[in-house]
Amino acid sequence: MEALRTHRLPFPGREPTITPSMPTIYDLKPKFQNLLRPICNSLAKAGVTANQVTVHAAVLSALGGLAILLYPTEKWPLLALPVTLFVRMALNAIDGMLAREHNMKSSLGAILNELGDVLADAVLYLPLALVPGIPGALVVALVVVAIVTEMAGVVAIQVGASRRYDGPFGKSDRAFLFGLLALLLGLGVPGGQWVSWLLGICIVLGLLTIRNRSRKALEEGKGT
Repeated sequence: MEALRTHRLPFPGREPTITPSMPTIYDLKPKFQNLLRPICNSLAKAGVTANQVTVHAAVLSALGGLAILLYPTEKWPLLALPVTLFVRMALNAIDGMLAREHNMKSSLGAILNELGDVLADAVLYLPLALVPGIPGALVVALVVVAIVTEMAGVVAIQVGASRRYDGPFGKSDRAFLFGLLALLLGLGVPGGQWVSWLLGICIVLGLLTIRNRSRKALEEGKGT
């Protein structure tokens, strides 16, 4: 995992500026994509489009959230959540590769990708607020912070910067957190104060991520 991301700001008469970015699980994405590339190539040959994969990822998230919503006291929806999140991450990686490497980029795809991620987070994570042992208010607060985090990444484009993915608590990190939390509770670990502390810390990390993405967007935007 790279601890630094480099953004070169082309100010006249200055050396390119290297700005550090906090590490995040997102930094592992290139290696994950390499593992998925054979599947991606097979799907492309079969005529599967990037937008179809994006929609299926959103539907999968909706089904996972619905299972928790309907059976909040059962263990199996919680145990299924890590699997759902892993498959969703794989689908998200595949749709991006299909778009870039198989000439499937489109304006509709960009909209589906950004809105799909935010909506999928909401429908998949909000039902956890009903699970015994998980403080509902903190779950809702973390989902709201997550939405603003992704908005900060997209709004960067409006100031002339690239789409920001800075950490320390992006989409992949949220998936890891909720997947681990669901796995522990699904295996019978009792909820309690530790869940509140964990979610509280993640909310703070989310707010820090919003700050980082906004600041890096302004830094990069000044150089355009």
